[in-house]
Amino acid sequence: MYLEKTYYHKFLRVSALIVACVLVFESGLLTDRTKNLSESTHSYLANAIGVSVGVAPTELNKYTAELTQKEQELIKREAAIYEREISVNLQTGETEGRDTTVLLLSAILTIMLILIVLNYVMDYLRYRKSQVLLLHNN
Repeated sequence: MYLEKTYYHKFLRVSALIVACVLVFESGLLTDRTKNLSESTHSYLANAIGVSVGVAPTELNKYTAELTQKEQELIKREAAIYEREISVNLQTGETEGRDTTVLLLSAILTIMLILIVLNYVMDYLRYRKSQVLLLHNN
């Protein structure tokens, strides 16, 4: 059948393969290194987006800056505690985001595979119908 070689079919097969590879990589199915790399990439991308603003100094701004500095120190302390928890392998709530991503990618892959199978079934039925019409015409 000539329809199996169209760009649409090629795109479906390639995109299903890419989603499957991303899913295996994201879930850490083969090694934990891919899972850790994926988690650190998510954290990096989340922290890379930021905004900076400049304001004329006033007394209120000084107090706000001091408060912000104290908050940042607390955040650094929390990060240090979090790093210690990770080193002791006490992961707290970190798997929720990864599980959601794996679930979403699994759903997308399942839908794509169903569409591919449905497409081939419909192509086969159309081919079979055209063969029946061809036999009846002869």
